[in-house]
Amino acid sequence: MKKLIGFVFFFLFVILVGSAKEGMWIPTLLGKYNIEEMQQMGFKLTAQDIYDVNNASMKDAVVIFGGGCTGELISEEGLLITNYHCGYRQIQSHSSVENDILTDGFWAMNRGEELPNPGLTVRFLEYMKDVTDEVLENTEGLSEEEKAEVIRRNSGRIESDASEENKYRTQIKPLFYGNQYFLYVYKTYTDVRLVGAPPSAIGKFGGDTDNWMWPRHTGDFSVFRIYADANNEPAEYSPDNVPFKPKKFLPISIKGIQPGDFTMVFGNPGSTQQYIPHQEVDIIMNQRDPDRIKLRDIKLQIVGAAIQKDPKIRIQYSAKYQSIGNAWKKWQGEIKGLQRLDAVNEKLEFEEEFKNWAEKNSTWQTIYQPVFNNFEVLYDQYKRFIKASDYYSEIVLRGPEIFKLATMANAIVNNIESNQPERVESLKLNMEKSLDSFFKDFNQAVDEKLFTELLPLLKNELDPEFLPYDFQELMNKNDKEKLLKKVYRKSKLTEKETLAELLTNGNEKRVLKLRKDPLIAMVRMLNFYYNVKIKPIVNTLNENIDRSMKIYLAGIMEMQSGSPLYPDANLTLRITYGRVEGYEPFDGVRYKYYTTLSGIMEKDNPAIYDYDVPEKLKELFREKDFGKYEVNGDVPVCFTASNHTSGGNSGSPVVNANGELIGLNFDRCWEGTMSDIMYDPEMCRNITLDIRYALFIIEKFAGAGYLLEEMEIAE
Repeated sequence: MKKLIGFVFFFLFVILVGSAKEGMWIPTLLGKYNIEEMQQMGFKLTAQDIYDVNNASMKDAVVIFGGGCTGELISEEGLLITNYHCGYRQIQSHSSVENDILTDGFWAMNRGEELPNPGLTVRFLEYMKDVTDEVLENTEGLSEEEKAEVIRRNSGRIESDASEENKYRTQIKPLFYGNQYFLYVYKTYTDVRLVGAPPSAIGKFGGDTDNWMWPRHTGDFSVFRIYADANNEPAEYSPDNVPFKPKKFLPISIKGIQPGDFTMVFGNPGSTQQYIPHQEVDIIMNQRDPDRIKLRDIKLQIVGAAIQKDPKIRIQYSAKYQSIGNAWKKWQGEIKGLQRLDAVNEKLEFEEEFKNWAEKNSTWQTIYQPVFNNFEVLYDQYKRFIKASDYYSEIVLRGPEIFKLATMANAIVNNIESNQPERVESLKLNMEKSLDSFFKDFNQAVDEKLFTELLPLLKNELDPEFLPYDFQELMNKNDKEKLLKKVYRKSKLTEKETLAELLTNGNEKRVLKLRKDPLIAMVRMLNFYYNVKIKPIVNTLNENIDRSMKIYLAGIMEMQSGSPLYPDANLTLRITYGRVEGYEPFDGVRYKYYTTLSGIMEKDNPAIYDYDVPEKLKELFREKDFGKYEVNGDVPVCFTASNHTSGGNSGSPVVNANGELIGLNFDRCWEGTMSDIMYDPEMCRNITLDIRYALFIIEKFAGAGYLLEEMEIAE
């Protein structure tokens, strides 16, 4: 009997330390909460090896890439690797019909051939710090409005002091809905050059069909290099800049992986909602996601059809199509996952458990019952207004692209009317500078189709209270064709040269005539109504919900004081850890944890752009020219692991127990996309590009093996 008990204990221990791990953990708190468990799972390093302010650590090799991805340094010469889809806009910006590097790929064979990318930045975290006490100083006893103002002033002072006269970019972000505050201090580099990218038939293999899916065969990586001045400090692009020397770069392992191996993801997950009450889960599941899916269905049909017909439009709209489709497919998986988990009832059960705890502590009636009553009232209003906000967001703010120019032009007119000459000149200059890039990737026929198909939905799907009266009248009196002729085709905004001349040479009187431009008038009308009648109410509702959530979270933290809690993601550096493993998506099916080059050949279809395997890759496969990346007569491509990830983790390094880079995180499996709201250890898997496939493409396919000489590779 003792032997049986001992075996059961050992079995449970293995399950506990070896199973999927929920959580996006703050690096500075690993020593307190996580490192012991990580080491039990096989991790061989220390918390200080991951994050250390006084010595070089892994955090110095990880960056926020652009506006919302992660990248990592892989050489002492500033070489950086991230996902292909993270660098996609830069790759696309260098492409034309004559030089289509989206289709053909690009590799600089020396540093002089590396391509600059104006506007692209990378941010290194210098340090993070808990500043809760300083932020909340002198707020006790104040009203919510007064408290918010003091928090704002305190935060501004702390950020200003930490910036060291704007040497650093600083941010204070609330955690647990304002129960805790952290300061983040970054150094930003602006000279980031494209070194290499595979053709889209590798980097985006499977396209939107395979997006969010497993098995996956996508070579989702691109390579950049950071440049600095002679002192290794940030500098704007200059031919005199030199490769950046990082404090730390990640060594690479091509030793391979096995099921059950420890994995850690170190990146910047963007946004999660793990603690929201059942009302918001219900709204997301049954209103918000379905509404947004329906609207993006229309956009994808219009843009997708145009891409199929015209190579030029494919280049112009590929990045846009990917952006539209990414969340569209994620939301579909999210709905299914939440339904499978019976998420609303799961939340209700937890809320009942919380109520019972609060009653035992005599805090339910005085503290928490008012919070739950607030949720009922607030979410009843929120449901109506967030529907309108979602429609405006998808149709006006992210609908026809010409609306962007209309919004810019309207801002110029408004500032002329309010007598702000300096602001007017700045806005005119910015708009003039944007015209070339806007029209380079603009097709009027595609945009007109978006205009005629989306605008009627705003009128037909929303209650009249959410629409300007004049807009309703305009839509009632004109069908799609009349609306197109009366508004879109009468606008001067589609005439690039005319617009450029007006911005350069036009006096105020001429520019003010833009008030009568029908597109500008429409956008002004819709934006004004949204900004006055919808957005402020949504913001106020969110603020009131967050205030109630702060009290609720404080209660949860007290209720679960014996267990560590992780805050929702907020595009700051986090650690997640788990193991290499497959999963069972549905009854009777078990997915392996890895895919191979053979699977790419099985999917090859020259008739479909996203599955047209490059001839060079097929040749390497036929000849079995795999080099040191060969495993059992094949080349590993991707693998799955049980790390809790989210948007923003794209491009994040996936490291093994020794802290060596084994892959690039680039996706989640479709069955687990609800993990932003509710984590399921049985289904939630992050999808990783095996670093061996990336190196194989660089060396064998691209012939850019010289880059490997910069890297530290453990064979």
